[in-house]
Amino acid sequence: MAPRMAATLNIVVGGPAALIKRFRNCKPFHSPREIHLFILVSVYISPQAHVSLSLQKLADQITETEQQHPDSVLIVLGDFNKAKLSRELPKYRQHVTCPTRDSNILDHCYTTLRNAYHSVPRAALGLSDHCLVHLIPTYRQKLKSAKPVVKTVKRWTNETERVLQACFKWTDWSVFEAAANDLDELTETVTSYISFCEDVCIPSRTYLTYNNNKPWLTKKLKQLHQAKEDAYRNGDRVLYNQARNALNKEIRAAKKNYAKRLEDQFFSDDSVSVWKGLKAITNYKTPSPSTEISEDEVRQVFRKNKRRKAPGTDGVTPACLKTCADQLAPILSQIFNRSLELCEVPSCFKRSTIIPVPKKPKITGLNDYGPVALTSVVMKSFEKLVLAYLKNITGPLLDPLQFAYRANRSVDDAVNMGLHFILQHLDETGNYVRILFVDFSSAFNTIIPTLLQSKLAQFSVPICQWITSFLTDRQQLVRLGKFTSHGRTTSTGAPQGCVLSPLLFSLYSNDCTSKDPSVKLLKFADDTTLIGLINDGDESAYRQEVKELAVWCSHNNLELNTLKTVEMTVDFRRNPPALPPLTIMDSTVTLVETFRFLGTTLTQNLKWDNHIDLIVKKAQQRLYFLRQLRKFNLPKELLKQFYSAIIESILCTSITVWFSSATKTDLRRLQRIVRTAERIIGTTLPTLQDLYSSRVSKRVSKIILDPSHPAHILFELLPSGRRYRARTTKTARHRKSFFPQAIYLMNS
Repeated sequence: MAPRMAATLNIVVGGPAALIKRFRNCKPFHSPREIHLFILVSVYISPQAHVSLSLQKLADQITETEQQHPDSVLIVLGDFNKAKLSRELPKYRQHVTCPTRDSNILDHCYTTLRNAYHSVPRAALGLSDHCLVHLIPTYRQKLKSAKPVVKTVKRWTNETERVLQACFKWTDWSVFEAAANDLDELTETVTSYISFCEDVCIPSRTYLTYNNNKPWLTKKLKQLHQAKEDAYRNGDRVLYNQARNALNKEIRAAKKNYAKRLEDQFFSDDSVSVWKGLKAITNYKTPSPSTEISEDEVRQVFRKNKRRKAPGTDGVTPACLKTCADQLAPILSQIFNRSLELCEVPSCFKRSTIIPVPKKPKITGLNDYGPVALTSVVMKSFEKLVLAYLKNITGPLLDPLQFAYRANRSVDDAVNMGLHFILQHLDETGNYVRILFVDFSSAFNTIIPTLLQSKLAQFSVPICQWITSFLTDRQQLVRLGKFTSHGRTTSTGAPQGCVLSPLLFSLYSNDCTSKDPSVKLLKFADDTTLIGLINDGDESAYRQEVKELAVWCSHNNLELNTLKTVEMTVDFRRNPPALPPLTIMDSTVTLVETFRFLGTTLTQNLKWDNHIDLIVKKAQQRLYFLRQLRKFNLPKELLKQFYSAIIESILCTSITVWFSSATKTDLRRLQRIVRTAERIIGTTLPTLQDLYSSRVSKRVSKIILDPSHPAHILFELLPSGRRYRARTTKTARHRKSFFPQAIYLMNS
């Protein structure tokens, strides 16, 4: 390595020789293209140092250095003794895995790069009691880690859009209706014609993309770069200097244009917000549902399509529907209404291509893939219209503890209600809780259409036969890379990727409820949780409900995945006895200490350290993108919008669940991220306390106005009509939970 910048020495004392740091910036002659600068940070933390204080100061220094050099890679290495930097900066990975003194790993090396080094121990140098560590680079640069991707895109311009619109405008759709013998033939002919016209009118272009390409790279930049390389090879110094200056000038212009493009995207008019405001002012009410689909409804759904989404098996792209919504709405609205009238879904709408998507970075078997179905974009638009109709009909009849796909319900509501049941029960001494997190094997793929039809008939759904047609005789094939399987016809299940699938499963499992008041069954689509409130060690009701759940699954063609179904026990009794294991279908359920419940990490002790660790890690990773935008000299208002959408959304993930119960240390870690973002943007940002208070206020206001919400009864007005009755709590855990804190905030 050849140093290009001067070294700086920083010494911070928080005790006797608490923390010594040395920062050295250097640039090797040969380095990966995506890394512009290396900063070596040498650290020594004394055994007598205050570990937490030293790590906080080191983390602040590293964060400030990252802000000054956003394109650099920091390599932090030295003698950390008992300290671990990953506690304060989770995005930094420790690469020393071999003991450095006796059997302890006291010397660490941290970078933000995954698998950057492989550590090998060597003999100690001189009289040192620490052995040497040989760090062998194992980092693969982005250009070599993946092959270039060949992409084919259609070039949508104003001229080609006008040509396609004119093609559909002058099409005589009555010819298709007259020539078709049935609905299937009409739909097949129309969708094939739309795909044919799109291929003819919209030209396509094929190009290579490399995974280390800069977002502001243009065709002109590539030409200037090639001219500079040619001048260098020819040895023409004058021409080389001219080409280099022209390239640098064009790079600055390209970055400026890219920044302007980003700014225009962020500051574009949001028509959705405008219409929401108009509805609130005029007190506009949604009309009663009707199975008749109008052209305007079809047109609006088509215009909401995203251009870059993949087309289905019929070849009709979302861009075509969005561009030609006015021309295609009349004929397709006729097809939709005729389908509802005949209770028959056209066969071409039921064809799908299954794409196996990896669930894990490293694939070890077929179970590591998740099936995602590519279905017709026209059918997805049709499903959205049917979905709105079904929600209006079935919403008031669903199980109150089903929180998925319902108005004024959210994941946070499900977690808060579960915690409320648990904490309220644990207020009494001698009580404990057993929580069963149920996992179904391919839940959406096991729906029996005839059984679902009988359940929908109980809801008085007029289109239950149409739904049966939607789920039966579906033609599927699997595509993996360049290989495609033979087609199969299936009449069981709802494919993942369809708009209606989650709501249909919620309706399918609506009769799966708990009969005993000491057992609560929470549902969020196919995520099912059984909470047993055990009193005096009597688990008979809990075990009976587990048996009835297994019986219900067998009667409804659902298979419990006993390998992924786990149980957690929350027990704060002194010296609790060993609890008897729970058995389902002759399989013992695994006991766990932590579980990711609807995006929130729950632990046996009901503390939030693990969950906040994940939040801090994600937020710190996204600060990198904020620094990159800052390099383009974007306005502060735009950077604030980016922070709110990308970083603040992470910090506020389930904030109503954990904020009031979090420790001061964890809250300081989160607030440090806010302060770092303030320094990058150069403005003040809302504190986490302000965000928590505003979100609690909004959530409570909506719960109070919704009598069907299961938490509505927890907010009881006092006779004065100005304050709410405080919840009775006997422990600090319960007092700091969402509902008692929400009532306290509303009263204050």
